[in-house]
Amino acid sequence: MKLTTKQLTLCAVLTALALALSYLENLFPLSLAIPIPGIKLGLANIVTVFALYALGPAQAFLILLARCFLGAVFAGNMNALIFSLLGGVTAMAVMIVLSGSRRLSVYGVSVGGAAAHNCGQVAAAVLTLGNTVPLYYLPVLLGVSLLTGALTGLVSACLFRALAHTNLNTGLDQGGTHGA
Repeated sequence: MKLTTKQLTLCAVLTALALALSYLENLFPLSLAIPIPGIKLGLANIVTVFALYALGPAQAFLILLARCFLGAVFAGNMNALIFSLLGGVTAMAVMIVLSGSRRLSVYGVSVGGAAAHNCGQVAAAVLTLGNTVPLYYLPVLLGVSLLTGALTGLVSACLFRALAHTNLNTGLDQGGTHGA
């Protein structure tokens, strides 16, 4: 994949934005409002959904990988990388497939991605711990993913609406957005 300077710059800016949102999210623990361990809003996934529709799957995947690796490096927690990668890659794969469906809006794609992210992270926990106990927590996470995925979808839809009058997508993927 060959990127233009404009595409590469936008990918870098979106990666930085995703990292900033991820860091910001850690400053406001959701566990104070919802006492369920491991629950996050997934604010950085707003960038992932935006990139998928505005730039396409390949560039969105690059942004996701950069966010996962840089996030682990900056946090100094390379052990969390497997959770981040398995969750993120699983979510991206599901969102790529779902975004190809004309029957699903960005909301459905986002909820599917949130659910897949939780499945990927539980799989990482099963691999890391060497037993299936984390699977018992999956229904709780999937229930919460309906809310967090819908929130991410809502913010993404608002973002697309707000940017509709701009020429941001012009020339990025030789055809504009991918169904936004």
